[in-house]
Amino acid sequence: MTIPLTGQSPDRTAALFGRAMALHRGGQLAQAEELYQSILAAKPDHFEALHFLGLIEAQRSRYGEAETLMRRSLKINVRSAEAFANYARVLNALKRSQEALAACDKALALNPHSLEALVSRGNACKDLGEYARALACYEQALAIRADYIPALINRAAALTKLGRHLEALAVLDRALAFNPNHVEALLNQSSILRALFRPAEAAARCERALRVDACNARVHAGHADALSDLGRFQEALASYDRAISLMPDFFDARSNRARVLTKLDRYVEAIAEYQALRTVEAENFNVLNDLCFCKAMACDWSGLAPLAAEVTARATDGTLAVDPFLFVGFDSTAEQQLACARNWLRLRKIDGVERTWNRADFSDDKIRVAYLSGDFRRHAVANVIGELFELHDRTRFEIVGVSFGPDDGSAIRSRLIKAFDRFIDATNRSDQDVARLLRDLRTNIAVDLMGHTNYARMGILADRAAPVQVTYLGFPGTTGADFIDYIVGDETVLPPSQQPYFAEKFVHLPGSYQVNDSKLSLASVQASRAGFGLPDKGFVFCCFNNPYKITQPLFEIWMRLLKSVPGSVLWLFGPNRLTVTNLRHEAVRHGVDPERLVFAPALGIADHVGRQHFADLFLDTVPYNGHATASASLWAGVPVLTCLGKTFPGRVGASLLRAIGLPELVTETLGEYEALGLRLASDRAMLAAIRAKLAQNRRTHPLFDTDRFRRHIEAAYVRMWKTFERGEPPQNFSVDPVGDPLLIRINP
Repeated sequence: MTIPLTGQSPDRTAALFGRAMALHRGGQLAQAEELYQSILAAKPDHFEALHFLGLIEAQRSRYGEAETLMRRSLKINVRSAEAFANYARVLNALKRSQEALAACDKALALNPHSLEALVSRGNACKDLGEYARALACYEQALAIRADYIPALINRAAALTKLGRHLEALAVLDRALAFNPNHVEALLNQSSILRALFRPAEAAARCERALRVDACNARVHAGHADALSDLGRFQEALASYDRAISLMPDFFDARSNRARVLTKLDRYVEAIAEYQALRTVEAENFNVLNDLCFCKAMACDWSGLAPLAAEVTARATDGTLAVDPFLFVGFDSTAEQQLACARNWLRLRKIDGVERTWNRADFSDDKIRVAYLSGDFRRHAVANVIGELFELHDRTRFEIVGVSFGPDDGSAIRSRLIKAFDRFIDATNRSDQDVARLLRDLRTNIAVDLMGHTNYARMGILADRAAPVQVTYLGFPGTTGADFIDYIVGDETVLPPSQQPYFAEKFVHLPGSYQVNDSKLSLASVQASRAGFGLPDKGFVFCCFNNPYKITQPLFEIWMRLLKSVPGSVLWLFGPNRLTVTNLRHEAVRHGVDPERLVFAPALGIADHVGRQHFADLFLDTVPYNGHATASASLWAGVPVLTCLGKTFPGRVGASLLRAIGLPELVTETLGEYEALGLRLASDRAMLAAIRAKLAQNRRTHPLFDTDRFRRHIEAAYVRMWKTFERGEPPQNFSVDPVGDPLLIRINP
């Protein structure tokens, strides 16, 4: 901050004030504060002493105290441009942006060339989301002084907010050309490089900064973030520890450290840290979301019920941004899920824009469909959807892939890239740039495969990338977005009664809405049962869903099944030690030998499907079913027992089973689920008949008929586009499988 020079000190206090100012400039804040207080004891209206005390409080990040002192000083002297500029910075720190703008206006009226005031004005505009005005302020400052690094750094920050990462990097390069050792510029470049999935370069920037300032907690934390992205979790933990030792109340470092602890399979410590952080910042939505997910992933059900109740209340009353993906896993209603999604968008300031379209700009030759995803890599979505891209009818459609997730160099990513007519890596592009590119390509339909999942880029759709916008597959629920026109489902996952609780109109496909890849291969399994930790004999129940989908009431049913079926075991996915420990502890609590729980490690998709040869029955979870996991089990020939849930994520199992001709495995209540599970495990002939039926239906029923699915979803795209061409609003409709596969039934 700038020290104001206007105003006069009386002769008798001048020497004292001079000593105080020298101490202040030398960083001896406590000694300077003592002298300023001495001056004020004798002269309470001493402008400089009051203002400089405010500066000291601001340097200590005690902005409330700083604001009070500076406001008092400005009642004494209203002719100091520097003082108003300093006051604006404090107001910005307090997120009082409109007041900061007013203070900047006063500073600039006194001195139109005040660089601090111009930058503070830009920062206030930036905080208000007025990025064009912010950039103009920084440009004004740089026109006065091209090497003014605060203007360069904040200009880069505004560009980053706009998603213009490459431009932001270039601006920071300019700052570093003036000062190669500027720590903040290096650290900001590191953050941008992480956003661009360039963690090695990000780590290198932090290492440069640490050579300049080895005791900078923020740089140690930034280095830890980059190391975590690189999968170097032990080193990341050490860097977080160093940052926290330098700044014990460094909240973000502690929060990110907790995430790294989960990567190191140290869930007990992670949960304890999240709980401690909640006592510091109870309103921090990231910590609440992470704590809930961490406990659910570890099947730590102690205290989870009140947390779930808090999350539900916050999600629906809009007082906290609750992650919609976390929330759909709770026992919530469709109405609550809509409120959660809408509040998430509102609190994250993702607002849709209105656009006027000239229908003549779009060719009648082909419908251009762009699929948007951050999961064109080793991921469940990629595993099921690849063949659809390959099969699309190129005489009627042009298929574009837009990727904004990491390139993992996997075989599935290479396959997907080849399947598209055009593949766009949008990692380096802002949301607005991607939307503009798709508009320039005259994209007819944009299909979002993410919803509210990791790497989601809802801003692209909010900027209206295409006249018709659709959400499909990645997220089992409403986006809550008024800029998404349709959600693709089927009559099971999207019953018409739930339409009032979705922002999108329903598109019902015949069979199941979930596409599957009929080319999925099963690895040749050489191991015996014992090779997977299973007994040579005995019934094998299995559930390879993620542990966060396992609820305490459901697990109690599973334990009763084990007790009722002698010699049986339960084969589960065990991604971390705490999950294993907690579930085995729960088994003991229910009188079941914990060794009857067998835990499977993560494997590649072909190996995972292949090993299921040794399972007898897949026990689905509720309120969040298995999706790709359940269809993989059916492909492997393992029957899936499900219970129909209240909302989309809990109705997918029923959708899959009905599409493969096994509706008898869909139950309506947990009581029916338990009874049928016991019958199937006790009546070998009954189970054998179902397995034989599944083996036959795999090749004859819709679930794994990818080309049939392709025809139906293309019919849906045609219907969406024709509706737009006629100038009609989006409407509910169903694709009818009877007779002509392209016949469409419109729903009321």
